[in-house]
Amino acid sequence: MRRLAAALGFLLLTASPAAAYLVEVTTSVAVTGGENRDELQSALMTAVDGVLKDAIAFTPTLIVLTHATIVGDRLYVRLLVADSEGERTFDELHAPPDAPETTELRI
Repeated sequence: MRRLAAALGFLLLTASPAAAYLVEVTTSVAVTGGENRDELQSALMTAVDGVLKDAIAFTPTLIVLTHATIVGDRLYVRLLVADSEGERTFDELHAPPDAPETTELRI
């Protein structure tokens, strides 16, 4: 019995859970005259690059733009960023096609 307890204790101490990163980040960048599509695309790329450079400490395999809006002279974007394990988690969170429609809740 002591050997079993010792082996189980060893396994619990040496086993490490798989790390999965699935992060939603909100950021903003300045835009001037938000009517220009090229300018908006450039601002969006600047925002994404800034998040990947300054806010994320892992290598993403999935980046999803979940929301974007312009308020005044700022472009606000919300990004979902995941690594390969987080991407798998994201896929599991999606409802099957025959599931009831979901509604976004804003608080």
